[in-house]
Amino acid sequence: MLIIKSLFIFVLAGLCEIGGGYLVWLWLRESKPLWMGILGFIILVLYGVVATWQPASFGRVYAAYGGVFIIMAVIWGWKIDKIKPDSYDIIGTIICLIGAYIIFFAPRK
Repeated sequence: MLIIKSLFIFVLAGLCEIGGGYLVWLWLRESKPLWMGILGFIILVLYGVVATWQPASFGRVYAAYGGVFIIMAVIWGWKIDKIKPDSYDIIGTIICLIGAYIIFFAPRK
């Protein structure tokens, strides 16, 4: 159950970080309305809060989240920006997922 809860928190945090960052990106790079930028900043703050819900220490949470973020960013690019991942994207995300799992869920004394 701990793994499912942690994965849910990672996905929620990832959606906040990528979604918030994307709104800021749209505002600054694509001249979208200011409210999009403000909403993006608010969502980015929520990302910082959601990440604290993980049971592990700060360093491990953020190290493992880096791998999850890469995977989610590739999926975001594929589904939102319509950039299909190539074989290097897929290989890289698998490596990141394995690394994130080891960092976060490895049994420790």
